[in-house]
Order: sequence, then structure tokens, then C-alpha cells
Amino acid sequence: MKDLTSIKGVGDSFAKKLRQGGYKSVTHIVNANAKNLQADTNIPLPIATRIIKEAQILNTHKGSKKYVVGVDMGGTKILAATITEDGTILSRAKTATKAHKNPTKVIDRIADCINKAIEQASLSKNNIQSIGIGAPGPLNPQDGVIIFAPNLNWYNVPLKKELEDRLEIPTFLDNDVNVGTMGEFKHGAGQGVNSLVGIFVGTGIGGGIILNGELFHGANKTAGEIGHIIVKADGPKCNCGNSGCLEAISSRTAITKQIRKAVLTQGKKSHILELNDGNLNSIRSGTLAKAISKSDKVTIKVMQRAAKYLGIGIASVVNFLNPEMIILGGGVVEALDNKFIERIRKFAAEYALPNTMDGVEIVTAKLGDDAGVIGASVLAHHNFDNNLLS
Repeated sequence: MKDLTSIKGVGDSFAKKLRQGGYKSVTHIVNANAKNLQADTNIPLPIATRIIKEAQILNTHKGSKKYVVGVDMGGTKILAATITEDGTILSRAKTATKAHKNPTKVIDRIADCINKAIEQASLSKNNIQSIGIGAPGPLNPQDGVIIFAPNLNWYNVPLKKELEDRLEIPTFLDNDVNVGTMGEFKHGAGQGVNSLVGIFVGTGIGGGIILNGELFHGANKTAGEIGHIIVKADGPKCNCGNSGCLEAISSRTAITKQIRKAVLTQGKKSHILELNDGNLNSIRSGTLAKAISKSDKVTIKVMQRAAKYLGIGIASVVNFLNPEMIILGGGVVEALDNKFIERIRKFAAEYALPNTMDGVEIVTAKLGDDAGVIGASVLAHHNFDNNLLS
């Protein structure tokens, strides 16, 4: 069953018909004639033709050693996907992180999720060239050690070594935002450019930098912390200890605080209360979008301010680095309409030096929820190839 459902478009119902018709594996389908498959299974001819084609694509991929597994590791869930060199996702697996457990237990869950993704692609560990992981928190990408991950309560966890001991597959690790930026650069909105900055707006704000086609880490491996550039002197306090950071104004956490203050302290009315069941402590990006669609004045005002300061932050980045492209991603950006992006562009242009923005594109990310696993696959391919050459 797992073998057949690894074919794109084949769910449990079609898999059952295929097995009943005598097609027990991908190999059986690869060598089938569409009309015969139709006759044997009662699957309509156009669908039978497509199933054979997808099986042939999958079978072609299996003959290559260029498979990797990309892992998106978060505080609540772990996503793993088996991915080809061209960014095609063959299978996905998902499990809860269960961050309250000790690191050994969580790493066991990561390994199990990776094994499940490999199995669902009808592959074995011998077919996997390498594994890439996008992980939270400050980390050392060279040693593969997570220095500190507050959502997991991890300190100095050697994730790379632990996974290599369990799986016996070369494993590479980087910051989750860096990995998402790599994904957009190679397979998303950034294809064809040589330098870009990815900015991801969610609970916090993170950034990744591509210069001359390579991810830039900086001297202390901390480059890209755009959420902590100061955009408003004496502005709101940030969790990092400074005041006026971009993250303290334009992240979803900051937006939530501003809406809560407007409603509870200033007594302003907002649809957020009804849309979020009266909860003003945690507001999802989709709820913000719904409130804006209802012309909610409180939400619109807060979001306009967030967009303004994102634009100011981008202007500083463009003034300093002058990349070819800025890619905006993350839950907040994905949930909102083009007016939000246009306002960001407006203030970026207004605060950038004359002519500095010429030719610089500000675009939205394309990979959505797949950015993490696809970016991790890029990391796996890139680092594995570099290790072969070194």
C-alpha cells in the first residue's frame, strides 16, 4: 500500500483498485499499458495514463542517488520530506515535536519521521545521499550543534552527530530562516538572481542573506538578524533587551500586543474579539486577514504601522547591501493581501537613498509551507557536494 500511494495522485481508493487488478508495486505500473490498466482496474483511461506517467517519474527518481531528506524542525511539529535534486517532493511525513521531552526523545522522533518519509517514497536509507535540517535558535552549522533553542529548552545539543549515529546518513544543519531563504533562492521566488535577502515575518522576524550565490553566515554565524535592527529609537521594548527593534513593532507577537492594548487599555472596538473567541493573547495571521476584510479599524491601523516599519527596515538593508531582491515570507505576509506588500514597497522606496532601489525587487515568497523542507534539501545537496570536493 505504501508503495502504490507514493505515486503522485494515488490515494487509498485507487491503490485498492490497482492491487485488485494485479498491480502490486510501482514497477508493475511502470511497465503497464494504459488501456490494459484501465481494463484491469476500471480506472478511467486518462487517470490510468497519468498514474503510469507519475509511476515512471517516481521510478526514474529511484534510480538516482541524488535523493535527500529535508527536515523542518519546529517547537510544535517536525516535517520531513524526501526530495529530488530538482526540488520535487516525493513524500512527506509529520509528527509532533513534544518539546517537553528530553533532547534524546525528541531526536528519536526526528529520526523516526525521517525514516517514515523515506519509506513512504518507497526508498531505503541506502538511496538517501544526505539529510538537511532547518532548526530554531542560535546554532553552529559547521559542527551541527544547537547552541540554544528556547522553544525546546535545548542547550548545546549535538543534533548532527546524534542523527548521524542513528541513521548513518550525512546530516547538515542550519538556522530555519537561512534554510527557508535557500529554498526560495534555489526553487522559489529567487531563482535567477545572484544576491537576495529573505525576510520572514511570523511570531518573530528573521532574515537570511544570499551573496554571490552563497548563504552568508557572518563572522560569528549570526548574520541575517534583521528583526533586531533598530527602526525606531526609543521604540517598544524587544525580547532581546533593546528598544525599537523591527521585531518589536512588526512581528505577529508585536501586532498582537498593539491590538490588545488598543482594545483593553484604550477601549477601542475590534472584530478580533469575535473572530478569535475573545482571546487577545494569541492572534493568528489568518485572523488578522479576516479582521482586515471586515474593515476593522484597529487591525488596519496596527498593520499599516507594521508595514511602514518593515519598509523602513528594508530601506536600511538595501542602502547597506543593495541586493537584487528582497523576498518577504512567513505567516503574516502569506495571510495578507497585496495592499500590505505595496505599503511596504512604498516606505522602502521613501526611506532608501536616491536610486538605491532601482532594479531591486520586493516580492513575496512562493514556496509557502514547503519552504522549510525544500530549503533543507538544498542545504543537504549543497553541503554534501562541497564535502566531496573538499
